[in-house]
Amino acid sequence: MPDRPHILLVEDEAPKRRHITDLLAKLAPHARISPARSVNSALDLLDTERVSLLVLDMSLPTFDVGDREKGGRPQGFGGTEVLRHMVMAEIVCPTVVITGYEGFKHESGRTVDLAQLRIELADEFPDILRAVLHYNSTFDEWKTALATTLADVGLMKGEE
Repeated sequence: MPDRPHILLVEDEAPKRRHITDLLAKLAPHARISPARSVNSALDLLDTERVSLLVLDMSLPTFDVGDREKGGRPQGFGGTEVLRHMVMAEIVCPTVVITGYEGFKHESGRTVDLAQLRIELADEFPDILRAVLHYNSTFDEWKTALATTLADVGLMKGEE
């Protein structure tokens, strides 16, 4: 029996993580979905497990946030750190970046909007990036785009 597809969802905000997990479970019920809440927990899972699809938030803490742990330095581009690690470690896995923000402030001080972020990420990670989606719990565009990506990589319901 072949291994079940494995989706890694990297998202630190619990309500957003639940919302995305529920959609993934509905669209790909045969897949195993693993959550990660920080850059380091994502890297640990990517280094030790075979992942069929990575769904990645852009703004992430360095470490998992706990009762006594603040999560380390918040990283506006924590998702980029995960992507760069994948390239260095030669981990090729289709990736969807999904973010609730419409703009990001670079360390240089300039703000990058979502359209520019898409261009920059597609240019730097052409072999792994499949989509950059704007998450908004009140709109369905991100859901439709995520479903399309799941279909493109063969993870939709009934595509085992």
